[in-house]
Amino acid sequence: MIVGTAGHIDHGKTTLTRALTGVHTDRLKEEQARGISIELGYAYLPLADGTVLGVIDVPGHEKFIRTMASGVTGIDFALLVVAADDGVMPQTREHLAILQLLGVTRGAVALSKIDRADAARLAEVERDIAALLAATPLAGSPVFPTNASVENDPGVAALLAHLSQVARSLPQRDERRLFRLGVDRVFTLSGQGTVITGTALAGRARLGDTLQLAPGAETARVRSIHAQNRAADAGMAGQRLALNLAGIDRDAIERGNWIVAPELAQCSERIDVELRLLPDSGVQLKAWSPLHVHLGAAHQLARAVVIDGDTLAPGQVGRVQLVFDAPMHAVPGDRFVVRNAQATQTLGGGMVLDPFGPARKRRSPVRLAWLDALAAFIAHGDYAALLAQSPLGLRESLLVRLSLLPASAMALPDDTRRIALRGGDALLLAPPALAALAQRVLAALAAFHARAPDEAGPELWRLKRILDADIEDALWSHLVDALLASGAVMARGANLHLPGHSVELTPEEQVIAEPFLAALEQGRFEPPWTRDLSRRFGVEEDETRRLLRKLAKAGQINQVVHDLFYHPAALAELALLVRQLAEKAEAEGGLPAGSGAVGAAAYRDASALGRKRAIQVLEYFDRVGYTRRVGNGHLLRPHAQWSFTPAAANG
Repeated sequence: MIVGTAGHIDHGKTTLTRALTGVHTDRLKEEQARGISIELGYAYLPLADGTVLGVIDVPGHEKFIRTMASGVTGIDFALLVVAADDGVMPQTREHLAILQLLGVTRGAVALSKIDRADAARLAEVERDIAALLAATPLAGSPVFPTNASVENDPGVAALLAHLSQVARSLPQRDERRLFRLGVDRVFTLSGQGTVITGTALAGRARLGDTLQLAPGAETARVRSIHAQNRAADAGMAGQRLALNLAGIDRDAIERGNWIVAPELAQCSERIDVELRLLPDSGVQLKAWSPLHVHLGAAHQLARAVVIDGDTLAPGQVGRVQLVFDAPMHAVPGDRFVVRNAQATQTLGGGMVLDPFGPARKRRSPVRLAWLDALAAFIAHGDYAALLAQSPLGLRESLLVRLSLLPASAMALPDDTRRIALRGGDALLLAPPALAALAQRVLAALAAFHARAPDEAGPELWRLKRILDADIEDALWSHLVDALLASGAVMARGANLHLPGHSVELTPEEQVIAEPFLAALEQGRFEPPWTRDLSRRFGVEEDETRRLLRKLAKAGQINQVVHDLFYHPAALAELALLVRQLAEKAEAEGGLPAGSGAVGAAAYRDASALGRKRAIQVLEYFDRVGYTRRVGNGHLLRPHAQWSFTPAAANG
């Protein structure tokens, strides 16, 4: 169990820590000279049952509130120290407010320096303490009168017995979660290298594990571990840890950074939170109000954007987006404290909802529903609520970051659909979301047919852009494949349409068009231009162009550039050639699937087309969504398939 002290300066927190553990935590010369704590102090006491009690001694001076807030983040138990002679003081109240804002619900009070007060004064201070705690989660906490400056004080002994009993009754933490530790100290040891210390908030770290700095991209290997001041093979949530890290320089890490499992390392400059302003804060939060934010050991200045309404008044709770200048690491459920722009007053605090807030549409109904679902997920672990508010699916990697659980440990609803994505990720959907998307596809096709009755229908990727450009390519392919298999949607060449829709040439037009189709098919990769067909078959050029465009709208041919039409069979060959060249580039370069780019020169050589025509064909594939331009190359879209059947092409 980790105990964090709290209380006004000079109320005896450090003396009490030494009486409990035998460790003097003021290690700095300045602390010893001035007789006050400036930095966090750490002490450990082995208990009779083999567990180790860790105590974090925090500074009480108002100038060191940042240090205090980082020290009590992640503690199991609060020890509020109130001196009998002074009684309740300003930092007593501020520290108590911070404990409440950070969600600390277990605690006790040490009434210190009882040798400096008579019985009447002690009774008065105890009444003041009871009144102070009455409206907080620590209401009714036991009070232990102590005189820690003398040996074998019975009050200290009673307090230690209580702490030992609470430590034995603490519930087990969920060690399935991925590892996460907030760094509050970093230093080097001769012959050892970089050492970081902090409280592990989730998961377990073992010798040899690879962890990642957040924010940042640096990774490090765990060389050795001290857990609760003892050498160990592993450290887990709820313990004070010192990790000796290999492969990372001390200068790369600072207080406020996090050492996490690589799956959790993504950070953001925007975090959506539930914020409560203290009743006595005296501040009304407006758009872009500056706030000092303390989350874990991190401290950054942020601008607040109120999501629920335009302002947030003292005593109110509301949703707010915190916008930082630099990336911040957080997970849903993290607690934080905010202070005013001058960093002289604690204004409030709250809980992280979404660590990846959007830059736009913060107040849209869809966004507010997602924040509601996140709140339900934090409270109850309700995965179904998140999936229900993810109409385009939810990436498995994002759900890992939101839950802190590896994919194998997430308790998803049994009917969750999983669609594999490139790179080992997956898209998770609730069946109603898939059904709703299918209905949207059918509605989009019906609207297209009503708007353009003389066209066969949009190409596959054009329809995706019409429906929603944000749909994952893999989901789109899965969705359309299912609709084609069921017969709800039909394909004609590269065009999609509803079963009842068709575009037909008149018998007279079909007679004229047949030679055009044969000539285009015979031309293969070098089909004749419109003017060439006009001359060859003795048809007016404007009429030739009109018929070719009608054939293209009917899905029987494809227009690559103005006045140049390809037979679908030739385009299917050219599309296959793109795929073969992409796979060849991946094989030769040792690249992962989907990252092989096709350049114009390689395509020209493989197709025997001229450079200009090769570029025109590649740009056509970009336009219809088969490939996408990246730099000077063209990448196949994930799960893109070129559809062609001779019967469909021939009408």
